[in-house]
Amino acid sequence: MKKIASACLFLLLAAFNAQGADDGALEEYAYYGFEPEIVTNYISNRKKLGFVRISVELMVKNPSDLVSIEKHDPLLRAAIVEILGNQAEDKIKSLSGREEVRRECYEVINRLLEAETGKPLVVNLLFTKYLYD
Repeated sequence: MKKIASACLFLLLAAFNAQGADDGALEEYAYYGFEPEIVTNYISNRKKLGFVRISVELMVKNPSDLVSIEKHDPLLRAAIVEILGNQAEDKIKSLSGREEVRRECYEVINRLLEAETGKPLVVNLLFTKYLYD
């Protein structure tokens, strides 16, 4: 329900901004956040099981695309969990590795969305929280 309310708010703001914009001079972007945060295990070098907890935001160019993304939330979430679960500890814990994981998530999500909706909807994927142990 919270996601639907935020999608409606984005659509309302987009409509309001469209009335005051100078012939579409400014592009409008919207964000979709996965709730709850994604928590999963990764391949650890230690005997202890490693985990990562992230908040992911998907940036879309058209606020109306939020409805399609919300519809496919479980598919996208599962893809991110699978990608994270297949990473080595060194990659999870390094800055360059985190960027590689982010890029891989972005590419896989756009491929999945293109297969489901006919077009890649995500302009950018952001990790707004990234904690590991």
